[in-house]
Parts: sequence; structure tokens; C-alpha cells
Amino acid sequence: MSVKIRLARFGAKKRPIYRIVVADSESPRDGKFLETVGTYNPLLDPVEVSFKGERVKYWIDQGAILTDTVKNLLKK
Repeated sequence: MSVKIRLARFGAKKRPIYRIVVADSESPRDGKFLETVGTYNPLLDPVEVSFKGERVKYWIDQGAILTDTVKNLLKK
């Protein structure tokens, strides 16, 4: 079982809000996840990204893999 830090889509139609979640790589995008470590709101100007730095670092130390999108968000 590999663990990934990725986005899960929430919100209404045409009004997406994403949660940055830690999930098993085989679970569906909006399915079961282990922990929520942040949020991403692309509708605001500038976009709003918030995350729990300590928890992200913990999961990376445990072997979690960041997806490309989450990696780009965390760089900002």
C-alpha cells in the first residue's frame, strides 16, 4: 500500500474547492482518505492555499509521495 498526498474535489458544480488529503494510492479521488492536511481554493484572486506544515512533513517522512499538482502548490 503506497500513500499519496493529493487533491480531493469538493464544492458545488462549477465552484470547486479542493482538500489536500493523504490517501491510499488505490482509493478513488473523492473516496476514503487517511487525513486532511490542507485546502486549495482556485476561485479566489489570488488563489488560497493553506496546509498543515507539520503534518505534511510527517507524512513525507513516513514515505508518502506528493502528486505533481500538490508539489507545485506547496512550492508557492
